[in-house]
Amino acid sequence: MSDNQAIEEFYIENRTFPPSERFAEEALINSQELYTEASEDVEAFWARQARELLTWDKDFTKILEWDLPYAKWFTDGELNVSYNCLDRHIKNGYGDKVAYHWEGEPGDTRSITYKELLDEVSKFANVLKEFGLKQNDTVAIYMPMILELPIAMLACARIGVVHSVIFGGFSPDAIIDRCEDAKAKLIITADAGYRRGEPSPLKVNVDSALDSGAESVENVVVVNRCDTDVSMKPDRDYWWHNLMEDASSICPPEPMKAEQLLYLLYTSGTTAKPKGIMHTSAGYLTQVAFTHKYVFDLKSESDIYWCAADIGWVTGHSYIVYGPLTNCTTSVMYEGTPDTPRKELRKGTERTQWPKNRLWDIIQRYKVTQLYTAPTAIRTFMKWGSSELSDFDLTSLRVLGTVGEPINPEAWMWYHEHVGNRNAPIVDTWWQTETGGHMITPIPGITTTKPGSACFPIPGVFAEVVDDEGNKVVQGGGYLTITHPWPSMLRGIWGDPKRYFETYWSTFEGKYFAGDGAKIDQDGYLWLLGRVDDVMNVSGHRISTAEVESALVDHPSVAEAAVVGATDDTTGQAIIGYVILRGGFENSDSLRQEIRAHVAEKLGPIARPKAVFLVPDLPKTRSGKIMRRLLRDVAEGRDLGDTTTLADQSVVAAIQDGAQNSDED
Repeated sequence: MSDNQAIEEFYIENRTFPPSERFAEEALINSQELYTEASEDVEAFWARQARELLTWDKDFTKILEWDLPYAKWFTDGELNVSYNCLDRHIKNGYGDKVAYHWEGEPGDTRSITYKELLDEVSKFANVLKEFGLKQNDTVAIYMPMILELPIAMLACARIGVVHSVIFGGFSPDAIIDRCEDAKAKLIITADAGYRRGEPSPLKVNVDSALDSGAESVENVVVVNRCDTDVSMKPDRDYWWHNLMEDASSICPPEPMKAEQLLYLLYTSGTTAKPKGIMHTSAGYLTQVAFTHKYVFDLKSESDIYWCAADIGWVTGHSYIVYGPLTNCTTSVMYEGTPDTPRKELRKGTERTQWPKNRLWDIIQRYKVTQLYTAPTAIRTFMKWGSSELSDFDLTSLRVLGTVGEPINPEAWMWYHEHVGNRNAPIVDTWWQTETGGHMITPIPGITTTKPGSACFPIPGVFAEVVDDEGNKVVQGGGYLTITHPWPSMLRGIWGDPKRYFETYWSTFEGKYFAGDGAKIDQDGYLWLLGRVDDVMNVSGHRISTAEVESALVDHPSVAEAAVVGATDDTTGQAIIGYVILRGGFENSDSLRQEIRAHVAEKLGPIARPKAVFLVPDLPKTRSGKIMRRLLRDVAEGRDLGDTTTLADQSVVAAIQDGAQNSDED
């Protein structure tokens, strides 16, 4: 290791998986031509993609204006995002093609065509106009995973209203923070949405927020999803169905400047005020359309694509709504959780008796060809066991994707073997809310993958791993940076240009850095190591939590693991592992010691956890993120503070109990 290497490299993965000859033969990209084209003239490359993938009201003559840290793409061009997602496909004869196969958690379904979707979008755009909303006004959307959510987003885009989607699991305080910062004039919500077999209330949270803040909000539109009792304030609150009943289905799309603000999406703000990430129209749409098409090898005429995320996050914006619709895709959209079967398949009254096979059920019934989900979900499926999917035909799957965090190699292998039948390429995608679209990922027809590696930047994106001084690392660990502007990059932080520069552009001169560690292996493959904040300093060694977690999951008994560094008088920080066992393994002292020894064998003695706690679950937010703060608090015996954002608050007590019953060195 060089003296300046930021993060030490321990985990070595040598397994490789080239695409099959048949897949490569039939793939949209089966040569290095796009990489060559992009490296020779990156601006011309993106200009070609913008013209080929999008329909412009006014063509552009300027490609990139770059004044660090601000980029503008295709500035003198004009288009409408909604038109690109809907109208043009209908003009091309695809009006009767299904845009979404939607499925509610109870088992109710609806398939909506592009023509039907356009009618609904146009109606709601006219509703927005009736409320007096106009270009550059802001609307907040706080909804479950129902079709009215993309309808609302596209209606905003049609008339230049900026939308800010708030994840349906957030509290009233989060609604206040976001609405106040964005100066939202309207909130679109629902009475509730189905989650884990029951209605999860939403309107009541909006009411609570408006009772104590968000004074800019003048009106609330409510979708009746679950038919629950809600209070409707006269002259403020309106039912969606009543407004849509009389609305016209004719609303011409308005041409917008390329840099028209499309949406604000706020980071969670767990440690500071949420950041309103700004995404504009043309550049964003270019990159999400490009990556959606080529990273998933999308054959729009025949594929049934499913991104199993929530639209409340950027993954849903880019790869449920804007990317797929721009590419005239038929997508699956699901409202609920993977461990909630359709009503008719629920066995008994206790959830513990229900099968946990909803995803596989959906894939089989709709013949899904691409599945895009999170490593957290995959590790949960591992915990539930492969028997949950053994009765389902998953052979329709052509490409598998992962998103949200680095995937452990053994979780990758389980996905490959049990879901992809050792046949479907896996695209492990690295990108962020801030980047807008995929940045580092395999291309399935040409990339020989390694389990756990995001592999290489896409054509047109340039990344470097650097050391503490900002020098390029050829092999080894460091900090992931982007060295050139890209079309879907954030255009700043809403209302806070100083914070934008300080957060992303001040650490390494001229380079974008958002806080992720990474390493480059001997073959030039990129490996994401998680947030730099999660790097542990053990006796002077800087060790990534991601590498230790991968080593833990590599043990045959382990389904999922989380690692934290706890304060230690001797070593500075001690490695503490929290482990969920696979089905069929029993908690024992000997197994804990075996798991600790396995990590030492895999990574070296310095990485041996001081303690391994065997726990029934991990503390996760409803978005699937592990709350490591709580794990550190448990390890260090502190009061746990606020746990209201957890998906299941009972998990904490079980973890504390598991920690008390585990022996440390």
